[in-house]
Amino acid sequence: MHQLIQLRWIAVIGQVATILFVHFGFRIQLPLAPMAIVLACLAAFNLVSALRWRHREKVTNGALFLALLVDVMTLTAQLYLSGGAANPFVFLYLLQVALAAVLLRTWASCAMVLVTTACFVALTRFSGPVVIPADPTRGLADPYVQGLLLCFALNATLLVVFITRIGRILRARDQHLADLRQRAAEEEHIVRMGLLASGAAHELGTPLATLSVILGDWRRMKPFTEQPELLQELDEMQTQLQRCKSIVTGILLSAGEARGDAPVETTVGEFLDDLVAEWRATRPVRGFDYANEFGADVAIVSDSGLKQMIGNILDNALEASPDWVGLEAWRDEDRLVLRVSDAGPGFAPAMLSQLGKPYQSSKGRPGRGMGLFLSLNVARQLGGSIAARNREPSGAVVTVSLPLSALTLNEAAADE
Repeated sequence: MHQLIQLRWIAVIGQVATILFVHFGFRIQLPLAPMAIVLACLAAFNLVSALRWRHREKVTNGALFLALLVDVMTLTAQLYLSGGAANPFVFLYLLQVALAAVLLRTWASCAMVLVTTACFVALTRFSGPVVIPADPTRGLADPYVQGLLLCFALNATLLVVFITRIGRILRARDQHLADLRQRAAEEEHIVRMGLLASGAAHELGTPLATLSVILGDWRRMKPFTEQPELLQELDEMQTQLQRCKSIVTGILLSAGEARGDAPVETTVGEFLDDLVAEWRATRPVRGFDYANEFGADVAIVSDSGLKQMIGNILDNALEASPDWVGLEAWRDEDRLVLRVSDAGPGFAPAMLSQLGKPYQSSKGRPGRGMGLFLSLNVARQLGGSIAARNREPSGAVVTVSLPLSALTLNEAAADE
């Protein structure tokens, strides 16, 4: 509809220029007053259309058909006042038919063909007040031939401009649909993984509990209490076991189970500080820089999926760069921005172009790349995004941007 409105303004300007040129250049006496009234009505209709469709996204087939009918009727009126079927600009009807074929449904396009044909036949029966002399044998010296040439050039130019724009719009729509299909396939993949992970988590619960009991018994046994080195290793084993249990709990929570550990209300600062403390305590971190520059704190909901998403990115950075990992947090208007940096080898160019795709990894091992894939989908569900780039001289940077509206506690939910 916006393209039609733009074309109509071009038509108004073109008709004014053509009428003045024919009247004063070719010295063909045209009824200027009636033709000006038709032009004023067309301009008024286009102005109303521009105001009506300025903020509307959905345009029906009937609205487009009506708009094209108005264009055909005004063109017919102008042709009747300026020579009827003998006017070389009668071939502008073909432009209306072409637009209908591109924009309208089949029945409406056929109806437009019938309407324009009926108008052409009517112009042959009712020629109007002006007679245009024509002598095609004179070639380009004849005003009628000149009008034909101008009409052809105008038709060709407008068709190229309009159809090119429509083609660009259709290609953008197809790309958007392709992205949606790819996203649906990725989410279906996540669902299958979730089902498998949920089943594995159920099965892992019992052996993990058994190991925890055994380690607790070992701590009280004499060989371990008398040797501090063994006791320290037991503590490390117990820490890693607790980490495994928290991962299993998180999987069950994400699957809709284990609601005893439901999300709780907290703040951005407290959430990040707790997450960093837990991550440092359960990973072999050598160098870690953490900077929280969020500013005034905001109440949010601490969710296991959010914690796992940030933890996955930190784990990837730690695996690529065991000696140093950096985490920065700040606020960008109404968004929480997290930047994880490392000093590893960085992303390969192919990895950056396929960021977030499953089984894409720079670590060269099968099954890798799932952490960033899952993190990207969690961020997407929250209305956020994840971007990655390489650092100079080496390393990688992963930036997470999340809308605070997706993390804050809804007031209505809080009242309940």
